[in-house]
Amino acid sequence: MPSQAPTATHEVTNQVPPLENYNLFECDSALSAAVEREGAGWHRAALSRDGAMLGEPATLALAGAANRHEPELFTFSPRGERIDALEFHPSWHQLLTLLRREGLHALPFEQPQPGAMPARCAGYFLHAQLESGSLCPLTMTFASIPVLQREPALYATLRDKLLSREHDPRDLPLGAKRSMMVGMGMTEKQGGSDVRSNQTRAFATSASPGRGTEYRLVGHKWFFSAPQCDAHLVLARTDTQEGLSCFYVPRFAPDGTKNAVQIQRLKDKLGNRSNASSEVEFLDAYGVMIGDEGRGVPTIIEMANYTRLDCVIGSAALMRAALVQAIHHARHRAAFGKRLVEQPLMQNVLADLALESEAATVLFMRLARAFDADPATASPEDRAWRRIVTPAAKFWVCKRALEFTGEAMEVWGGNGYVEEGPMARFYREAPVNSIWEGSGNVMCLDVLRGIERDPEGAQALLASWLADAQDHAALRAALERLAATLAAAPDTREALARRIAQQLVLAAQGVLLLRHASATIADAFIATRLADSPCGRVYGTLPGTFDHAAIVARAFQA
Repeated sequence: MPSQAPTATHEVTNQVPPLENYNLFECDSALSAAVEREGAGWHRAALSRDGAMLGEPATLALAGAANRHEPELFTFSPRGERIDALEFHPSWHQLLTLLRREGLHALPFEQPQPGAMPARCAGYFLHAQLESGSLCPLTMTFASIPVLQREPALYATLRDKLLSREHDPRDLPLGAKRSMMVGMGMTEKQGGSDVRSNQTRAFATSASPGRGTEYRLVGHKWFFSAPQCDAHLVLARTDTQEGLSCFYVPRFAPDGTKNAVQIQRLKDKLGNRSNASSEVEFLDAYGVMIGDEGRGVPTIIEMANYTRLDCVIGSAALMRAALVQAIHHARHRAAFGKRLVEQPLMQNVLADLALESEAATVLFMRLARAFDADPATASPEDRAWRRIVTPAAKFWVCKRALEFTGEAMEVWGGNGYVEEGPMARFYREAPVNSIWEGSGNVMCLDVLRGIERDPEGAQALLASWLADAQDHAALRAALERLAATLAAAPDTREALARRIAQQLVLAAQGVLLLRHASATIADAFIATRLADSPCGRVYGTLPGTFDHAAIVARAFQA
């Protein structure tokens, strides 16, 4: 009688358990310290509670589900009626429920007090480590509030629904809903970032047109973010002005019918797949002018400044999420006779990633404090952090996230390249923040504009940094190189815009780490990002004399 073939071919060993049941806030020393330092200590208990919830297996599972089950567009009803309805997986709505419950869409406006912006940004950072697509409508809603506040009559009708901590997913006229979300639509086919080439037209419906009055819009938008939102802020041209004006365009017209904004299709995107992005046409759509006629770009740029800050935070969060996954993997995976985290070269890679992540964290939290200040009374230095450093940070941190997530994925090896784990999703998400709300070149040119328009703020910023660097030769030399680059001839300054932005943000990070981090962290960052040229370097090239293990241990306190 033949022997029975064995049914078990091998024993599963040396596979890493999933990272779960950990507190995203309490294990992050850099964030915890920054919350206290930037005036948000009063929100610490809420952040700790939220951090624990975000690390639970059931919460973590929402991210994967929302990205596997992408939103669907139903253009017509079974009877042939135009409905432009969007259907999302329940996980998407659960994520938005969690975000709104923590007030991340409106906290500084709902609870105005010192430290409110850093408190909100710290919470946003925690949620951004879980899932990126659900952040888009939340960010735009948050950024729309200061713009809408400039139209008191309109804002009074929207305030309670904007600030509500309840997520209401129903596609109904606003009067029937308990809360609302606001999106934005700026770019058109022919222009992209050059919104001044927009062709959409707005026609007044009253004898006294202007801000606060009704218009009808005809045209298109090439990227219309989150078309399921209850309203969008868009740019269009009127007949009486050469410039663009800003308009509030609701999903439903005042008579309760669906507004004449037709969704042509949803974008098939590389990442950010849980979120719906679309192309639309305005077919005599109802809208209300926001701000002064012909001043649409400055009006909506205020919104963009807030969304750019969230791009920095979102990229820093992707870096943090990828880092803790890489460290967790290295602590459990063995190769060549010992755990990965014990191997000197892997320690170097993880320590280098940890430096980058902490530098991004202290940077966005300092920016948050600058946004906390009243622009009318802010110091020149705070003005410069907000107006000059924000676009530089958006350029640099978002760029670094691409290489960072790829390096962290490599720590996982082949397991990182498959979609069952989070690393592939992090990698696909990484490019969007670098592109959205102004690509790298747009940000760098905006840095130059900020310096030119506020030389007093730029000088105050550099003076403050130089004062910190007096006893640190490498940082002082880097700041002197930055000053020399800024003094370049005007005809070459635009070509040097990326170099200027890079030098500026690295100096900012170096100063912040020198002020607030341990000497081990600050010295290692300055020596490898400012004393050496960052151009062409790869992660894992720290000098062998640094205490790599100590840096890794600080980064993720398991």
